[in-house]
Amino acid sequence: MLLGVKKRVNKLVSVALVASLTVVGGLLGGCGSEQAAKGKQAKEVNIAIQPSAAFIPLFVAKEKGWIEEDLKDKGVKVNWNNFESGPPMNESLASGSSDLGVIGDVPIVSGIAAGQKNELVAITCQAPLSYAVLAGKNNQLSSPAEFKGKTIATVVGSTGHNLTQKFLTSGGLSINDVKLVNISAGDAEAVLVNGEADAVAIWEPNVTRLEENGTGRIISDGSKVGLLGVNGLVARAEFAKANPEVVSIIIKNYARGVKELANLDNDTLNKIAAYLSLKPEQVKKVIKKFNYTVLIDDKDIAGLNDTIKFLVNIGRLKEEYDIAKYVNRDYIKAANVDQYLK
Repeated sequence: MLLGVKKRVNKLVSVALVASLTVVGGLLGGCGSEQAAKGKQAKEVNIAIQPSAAFIPLFVAKEKGWIEEDLKDKGVKVNWNNFESGPPMNESLASGSSDLGVIGDVPIVSGIAAGQKNELVAITCQAPLSYAVLAGKNNQLSSPAEFKGKTIATVVGSTGHNLTQKFLTSGGLSINDVKLVNISAGDAEAVLVNGEADAVAIWEPNVTRLEENGTGRIISDGSKVGLLGVNGLVARAEFAKANPEVVSIIIKNYARGVKELANLDNDTLNKIAAYLSLKPEQVKKVIKKFNYTVLIDDKDIAGLNDTIKFLVNIGRLKEEYDIAKYVNRDYIKAANVDQYLK
């Protein structure tokens, strides 16, 4: 019953998302866009965030108030927009209600492919270890070659789907050799407990939660199958070009948050744990799975282009393009981040 409902819901969500993304090129309005078009510095910046461990340094910066402090003297107010996942964040960027957002690889490339005028201004992390395939506790599956005819649940079209495909390929199978079930990330535990899937392909903080409560066993991760797991900071190009200093300040404080992770105080740790629905000790464990940064290198470009190729192969994008054309490293250069990333 659960999966049937989820399939219908996800299909409706997918249709709505495709419809919204096909018109995003005409949605770049709002006060922020008007200010940017006139070349004036914005009086506020709207930052989109989501409860993903991929962006913990930004949560640190938010809790510490660093961005607000740096922008106060410049007369720029900071607003934080909370989302559950990447697709609605894309819609927020498209409409101009958000100016920057921390977002995963699939929504990064999907938004641009749909016509959004975005720039990739920083990489928030590389995280192959944060994406994993977990088998249910009621089976003995341990290798991809054993999955012929089995059921794998994931968020279809997501990085988890890409991981599933790479996982099966590593064992000489294809996606057609298994039954692929579309779920939301929050259903991963239920489908394993109820035996509705033999395994799930999911990401942190779900991986740690499922492993520690005994629901699933990690049998593979992105590092074993060539999945880089790139996440990034995306900005509306119109806003960024009119407010380069604002963008650089946000990048600088993200990098500052990266450095702060080594000496995270208990108060901030507890707040992050609550936001991610984890225990403080679990947060410490999860952090170790991420290579947090802001720098953009050739490996990141290759990883995102691999995501584009994957989405074309499954029919989610019409054609391939080079993400490098939408990368702008100027904001990182102006941010002087070396002091935080050594």
